[in-house]
Amino acid sequence: MGVYLVSVDAREWLGEHEGGHGETAAALNEELRRRGQPPYLPGELSSSASGWFEEKMSPSMEGFAALCRAHLTRAEEETLSGWSVLVPLFLDREIELPVGTPYSDETLVAGAPQVLAIAERLAAVLGLPLDAIPATGNLELTLWFLDGEGSKVAAARPRPWAEDLDTAFYVAVYLRAAQYSLRHGCPMVYS
Repeated sequence: MGVYLVSVDAREWLGEHEGGHGETAAALNEELRRRGQPPYLPGELSSSASGWFEEKMSPSMEGFAALCRAHLTRAEEETLSGWSVLVPLFLDREIELPVGTPYSDETLVAGAPQVLAIAERLAAVLGLPLDAIPATGNLELTLWFLDGEGSKVAAARPRPWAEDLDTAFYVAVYLRAAQYSLRHGCPMVYS
C-alpha cells in the first residue's frame, strides 16, 4: 500500500460522492470567509490535463529532512511538507482546520505558491535537472526516480541531486505537485 499524494477533482473536493472532501472544503471556505477572502472553488480538469497527479511517497525521507534543516527555517519546512491539503491559493500562513484526515486529527492547508517557491529553492541547491524530470502524470516521478531513468541521468549529470535520489525525489514531488495544483486549479491530498 503506502501513502500517495494525489490531485482531487472538483466533484470529489466538494464531496459529491463517497470519500469526498466536502467537510474540508466547507471548513476551508468558512475560514477564508472569516479572513475576508473569497471561497475556494476548484476548476474542472481541462482536456489538456494529462490524467491526474499521483505519486507514491515511499522512499526514505531522512536525507530530505536533513536538506530542509540545512536550508530552510522551521516554518518553511512546515509550509513545504507539513500540510495535509495543498490548494492553488496564496495563503499568508497555513490554515488549520478542525477536520480529521486519515493521518491526523486536524487538516493543515498550505498554499501552492508558497510551497512552489520553497521547493524551487531546494531544487536550485541540489542542481535538480528539471528539464529531464517528468512534469506530471500518474506515478511518473516515482517510476523515474525509483525504477528507471533517474539513475541513468544521475550518472550522466552528476550534481548534488545525483548523490541521493530519495532526497531529490521529494524535492521534485513537492515542486511538481505545487505546479500541477496551480496549473489545474485543483487541491492535492494524501491518500
